Amino acid sequence: MNKIEISFKINDEKKKLEVDGNVTLLKLIREVLKLTGTKEGCGIGECGACTVLVDGKAVNSCLVLAGQIDGCEILTIEGLAKNGELHKIQKAFIDYGAVQCGFCTPGMIMSAKAFLDKNPHPTRDQIKLAISGNLCRCTGYKQIVDAIEASAKTG
Repeated sequence: MNKIEISFKINDEKKKLEVDGNVTLLKLIREVLKLTGTKEGCGIGECGACTVLVDGKAVNSCLVLAGQIDGCEILTIEGLAKNGELHKIQKAFIDYGAVQCGFCTPGMIMSAKAFLDKNPHPTRDQIKLAISGNLCRCTGYKQIVDAIEASAKTG
């Protein structure tokens, strides 16, 4: 396989790596960088478990080739907490019982982060639409929407 060199920033840390041209961002994050908070669900961009932010935009990392992030800034669930303090969305997910098995949680939180960064005062319907690309098999979504709504109000 052809190797390519990429430079990017992930969770405020600069990286310069040589990777196979066909490696996905998801594989780069989990297998090369060992940041396992980002989950692999379906592998075809349908479930949202692998959602990370690329230059502030929520993307399914299973659908992005590592070469596409050259020069970009990536934020994963591991990069949300600062100085040992959980991000307000992470806190709200705990407070509102929006975490069951936890598999969808990182992707759900990252989608919520990207959404709230652009729309800090959303309606419940806007929140539902914003997370419509993230599947949860446990909570029925009410607690997730409640948590996102609450974190918007604390912002």
